[in-house]
Amino acid sequence: MLEVEYKGGTSVILVTKKSKLVVDPLLEGYGLKNLDVKDSIDIATEQRFAIEGKGERLAIDGPGEYEVGDFSIRGIAAQRHLDDEKLPFMATIYRIEVGDISIALLGNIAGNLDENQLESLGVIDILIVPVGGGGVAPDATSAAQLTRLIDPKMVIPTHYADDALKYEVPQDIADTFVKEMGVEVETTSKLKLKGSSQLPQSLMVCHITRS
Repeated sequence: MLEVEYKGGTSVILVTKKSKLVVDPLLEGYGLKNLDVKDSIDIATEQRFAIEGKGERLAIDGPGEYEVGDFSIRGIAAQRHLDDEKLPFMATIYRIEVGDISIALLGNIAGNLDENQLESLGVIDILIVPVGGGGVAPDATSAAQLTRLIDPKMVIPTHYADDALKYEVPQDIADTFVKEMGVEVETTSKLKLKGSSQLPQSLMVCHITRS
């Protein structure tokens, strides 16, 4: 069983029977409490979102190959949304395999990926992507472009407008991305999957409300 929860910003939690993976746990900048990473795998899409030295099982904040618990993880260097193309890559996108499900995890990156990055991601079942825009994250159009490039069966939007979060600039609501995609949408407080057989046959937006 895989469970996916959304916590605000680019933060999500992936939980299996034996392992817990926490993405971008540093939420204090958004006015929320930081996520507990004790005994968890802590993944950061940028170093500024990482928490280390808090009893985590493993901290990952850059490219590489990792095998821990129920998760196989591949980090791939990427360009941050705000950075000039001439600067070194300072973000990391991830391919996460759990059982027979493959997940692509994107942070606040530029709105395109090259052939090498796409090849490293491989075939993806679930894409997790920021959609709020505002100059700090991909907007609905860029997020939709990334979704079509990666071609998952399900896409989960993150980093969208939420009255409880203090974003540095205003963000678009999740419905802006939903309308841009123009596909079936399911709204839930937590995604639960027993395996890839439960994934949709054609692309669907899974809007996970923040918990």
